[in-house]
Amino acid sequence: MSKTVEFFFDLGSPASYLAWTQLPALCARHGATLRYRPMLLGGVFQATGNASPAMIPAKGRYMFTDLGRYAVRYGVPFGLPPGFPLNTLALMRGVIGMQMRSPERFEALLAALFNGLWAQRRNLADNAVLAQLLGEAGFDPAELQALATDSEVKAALKQATEEAVKRGVFGAPTCFVEGQMYFGQDRLDFVEDALRQQVGA
Repeated sequence: MSKTVEFFFDLGSPASYLAWTQLPALCARHGATLRYRPMLLGGVFQATGNASPAMIPAKGRYMFTDLGRYAVRYGVPFGLPPGFPLNTLALMRGVIGMQMRSPERFEALLAALFNGLWAQRRNLADNAVLAQLLGEAGFDPAELQALATDSEVKAALKQATEEAVKRGVFGAPTCFVEGQMYFGQDRLDFVEDALRQQVGA
């Protein structure tokens, strides 16, 4: 049986970053395919009535402390970029557009952006900072800008976000294994259990 983990994420979610640092190796351990599903978290929040924990000061402070603990456990760099929370609409359009048009470069772009935000703590809402990062990673900033304004790309991100909501997603990251939903990077042990229990695991 083919095993797949669907990973619904938004670059602006620090928990999505932490999940991203772990999921490729987790899937590799179980011979599973990791299917990246970019979505717009702001759209999910609007559709579901949910909101970022950062909007509640006490909860936000605890969440960032907790995420820091996980980063230490995972052995990965982590910190908040300037201007957090940031509007990721253009970034997520660029990501899903690259996945559509140049899938062989998608994972490299994702790595550059995730690491730029959460490991290097760069303000990617600043066009000059974003352009420098993209150039360092071997991408043409103009290409990403063009993808972000492409009508087909815009429609694809909207459709992906609507699909996520229809399937019960209310935040990021959210993973699906065999139709079962697992919310949060702190639920990756359940994702791994689900893969282990599948036939042929």
